[in-house]
Amino acid sequence: MTPPPAWRQWLPALPVLQWGRRYNRETFVSDGVAALIVTIMLIPQSLAYAMLAGLPPEVGLYASVAPLIFYAIFGTSRVLAVGPVAVVSLMTAAAIGQHAVPGSDAYWAVAITLAFLSGLLLLAMGLLRLGFLANFLSHPVISGFISASGILIAASQLKTLFGVQAEGHNFFELTRSLLSQVGDIHGLTLAIGSLTIAFLFWVRSGLKPLMMNLGLRPRAADIIAKTGPVLAIAVTTLLTWRMDWQAHGVRIVGTVPQGLPPFTMPVWDFGLWQQLLVPALLISVVGFVESVSVGQTLAAKRRQRIEPDQELVALGSSNLSAAFTGGFPVTGGFARSIVNFDAGAQTPAAGVFTAFGILLASLFLTPALYYLPQATLAATIVVAVLSLVDFSILRKTWRYAKSDFIAVVATLVTTLGVGVETGLVVGVAVSLALYLYRTSRPHMAEVGLVAGTEHFRNVQRHTVLVSPRLLSLRVDESLYFANSRALEDRINSAMASRPGLEHVVLQCSAINEIDGSALESLEAIDLRLRDAGIRLHLSEVKGPVMDRLKATEFLHALSGKVFLTHYQAIRELSPEVG
Repeated sequence: MTPPPAWRQWLPALPVLQWGRRYNRETFVSDGVAALIVTIMLIPQSLAYAMLAGLPPEVGLYASVAPLIFYAIFGTSRVLAVGPVAVVSLMTAAAIGQHAVPGSDAYWAVAITLAFLSGLLLLAMGLLRLGFLANFLSHPVISGFISASGILIAASQLKTLFGVQAEGHNFFELTRSLLSQVGDIHGLTLAIGSLTIAFLFWVRSGLKPLMMNLGLRPRAADIIAKTGPVLAIAVTTLLTWRMDWQAHGVRIVGTVPQGLPPFTMPVWDFGLWQQLLVPALLISVVGFVESVSVGQTLAAKRRQRIEPDQELVALGSSNLSAAFTGGFPVTGGFARSIVNFDAGAQTPAAGVFTAFGILLASLFLTPALYYLPQATLAATIVVAVLSLVDFSILRKTWRYAKSDFIAVVATLVTTLGVGVETGLVVGVAVSLALYLYRTSRPHMAEVGLVAGTEHFRNVQRHTVLVSPRLLSLRVDESLYFANSRALEDRINSAMASRPGLEHVVLQCSAINEIDGSALESLEAIDLRLRDAGIRLHLSEVKGPVMDRLKATEFLHALSGKVFLTHYQAIRELSPEVG
């Protein structure tokens, strides 16, 4: 019998078919309501994040249509909302700013190419099941990077809020440029931006209680509170039009083209691809980490789960779709996903409905944005990104792990002082360097028997039974090339200080791996001990480690034995203790 084609075996695994089979009218209503709320929230966000990336505002709308549809097909999260986000928009601007002038057609073309490369990388990582690579971004590094990015984004919007021209490739250059133009601040622009920021902060904490005091139900009050940015846009746009603030120097968005997202193609310049490859990889990894973190958090609240490798495929297809529909790099957004969850979305179909809502806005609502002050969009960005800044991580890591504190500070300072790409690379490099340093000096404890038990504890922390003829050494780390020399030094020191030593027993309960370099060190240790009339023994060796040792000559040449438990070793080798 001929087996079915590979695509027929793979097709039933598509997430859209799994949740689509159980779709019903009740789910449709829940998804529709959630989509309406998210659409209202997503319109101003999309416009603002496109401008943050240095692109025309309509590009943000384009990037919020096809990616939502493709994520609904391939994604495993029921509530994740994909689209432009603040950090990825900042990284996009940093990556392509040196290749073209912001706002130009060439700049847009490079942004499309960046989305294309990001999509290819994510898709390849998903198909190769490389989701584990995101684990190299530790939480302290991510926290420091996102906090620094939030500060950078907020600082970059000050020039729009002040109505001045300011340039700078990092926080300090930007701050210096802004301070040099304090005398040129446009008062009306600053008033619009400041009042919008104050209103949006009040909406977050004060509007919902006010609506509930007026008799609205909590969910209705929450929905109204979520429309705060839309209300700010509507009011400032209307006032700008009625008061003719444009004539008084207030910068407006201007003409936003109506119509469907265009069909676009990346730039087929392999030299440009080579220059964008590293930024695309960093954007892909950061976007994946942010997306998976949000997806897993929300899925756990409903006792659901997501598949990280499938998420890579979903995000890859979303970015590829953005590249072919005039967009720029996208990922799962924290704020809009939370809103989608709270609004009652049950399936990714809510994202499809949101995409159609954004599509309608692109077709019919863009003329109404002509008089929208740029300061209003800048204010919405500032309010959104300040919630990303979390300096408490400095206090927490300082108290718990100084190495994590160093990684956070290195990431934070480098991101602010040099740029987002360098900051992220430095953070990862510092984390790995500190890990190598820490594991190269593994904790090794001499252990003794707790009287009346079969348990062993550190002789420096507990009152235990030991024998001068026997050294029980517990190594609390896997053995590999960076720390094998430390084990040799510790045993050599014990040999020199204990003339009556006859046995050395390595308790291997914490050893998960022994690489080739460490194996050679163990062989050298055994040979050196044998020459001194001392036998080397192992105890509590884990199964996978034992399997690898059995494939070598080490166990056959070992001067001592391998014991199932450390207590058995002590009873046989040192009966007066055991």
